Amino acid sequence: MFMNDTTILAIGLAVLSLASGMLGLGVAFAAVPFLGLFLHDLVHEVMPLSLLLNGITALFSLFGFAESGLVMWRPAILLAIVTTIAAPLGGYLAQIISPAWLWAFYFVAVAYLAYRMFLPEKPAGAAVAAATPGSAPAADANLRLALLLAVPIAVAAGMLGVGPGFLLLPTLILVGYESKHAAAMNALAVTPPSFSALLPHLATARMDLRLTVLLLAVGAIGSFLGARVTSLYVPGRRLKQLFGLLIVVMTAYKLYLLVF
Repeated sequence: MFMNDTTILAIGLAVLSLASGMLGLGVAFAAVPFLGLFLHDLVHEVMPLSLLLNGITALFSLFGFAESGLVMWRPAILLAIVTTIAAPLGGYLAQIISPAWLWAFYFVAVAYLAYRMFLPEKPAGAAVAAATPGSAPAADANLRLALLLAVPIAVAAGMLGVGPGFLLLPTLILVGYESKHAAAMNALAVTPPSFSALLPHLATARMDLRLTVLLLAVGAIGSFLGARVTSLYVPGRRLKQLFGLLIVVMTAYKLYLLVF
């Protein structure tokens, strides 16, 4: 690994971590294609490193949101439990379902979610109730729906080899959670699955220790700062639009890779 490559990797990951931290996503959705430009073994180099980075960046994004008191801990913990349990099932189903059907489902889902992210905000109602501690019935109803939808989302993410946060975040917004609360909850919900998905890779992973430590430090700092930027400066409506744009760009890139 040449020094200039290491510098480019660190700078690129810092930018990606800042963006993913703003949304509470974890960086793997963008880190996999980026790391693939420099590391050429997908299974033994790129995937283990991206999963480790995903867990660390999501965790430090969570710290950033927690600093501003945006984490709704009970629903976030329940979502983390559901995604951690359901995600491995997707890995098994991926062995028996055609990849073409899986990607067709994925593209339809993200196209719909991107469209919904650009719609005007609804009048304060379910979202406010969900974020207000005194509105227990509405909050519980939103949580039940979020937990129900988190199961197929986590299974689909496991089948496709992507983190559940990419589909879970817009889903939380659509069921009624305010954008910043949804991002904060999402950060917690995607952290445990990232580390559990890493375990099968540990025996065969090939990671340069110094490079890994450097990228983990860069990712942790970038994701924490991203969460703080969102907490302090980014309006909820803009956060939705930012995520909608991110969906469009990353999905177009993935479609390009599949076609060409």
